[in-house]
Formats: sequence, structure tokens, C-alpha cells
Amino acid sequence: MLTPPEQDALSFEDALRELEAIVHKLERGDVALDESIALYARGEALRAQCQKRLADAEARIEKLTLGAGGVPSGTQAFRAD
Repeated sequence: MLTPPEQDALSFEDALRELEAIVHKLERGDVALDESIALYARGEALRAQCQKRLADAEARIEKLTLGAGGVPSGTQAFRAD
């Protein structure tokens, strides 16, 4: 497993791939309890990292598309719901 600084260095795509692999392992149900708990904790950290990166990207996109007065210019504000 990666430590928090190494985890933060993962790209969004790499973090998402690792999270998907963890989900598949847990869904199979053939992982020992202790390993399942560790995988779940790692998955939760990756989920939070991905969510933060998406929120950051949304904020950057909205900032780029805002015109005078904070009103979107020629486009709708991005929503990742």
C-alpha cells in the first residue's frame, strides 16, 4: 500500500483504476477479513482523493468559464453530479 504522500501523487485515473480493482476484490468475497478491512480503508482513501480532485477540477472549470460579475460566459456551469 502507498503512504499518503505517495497516494496523493497518483493521477486521478490511476487512483480510480486502483479503486476499481479494490472493489472487484471485495466483491469476489474471497479475501480474508483483515485484508478486506485494509482494502476497504485504502478504497475509502482513494474515493476521497478522487472526489477531491473532481471538486477541484469543477472549481477550476467554473473559474475559467466565468465572465464579468461571476456569470458564466457562453456556457453552463459544470456539475459533476
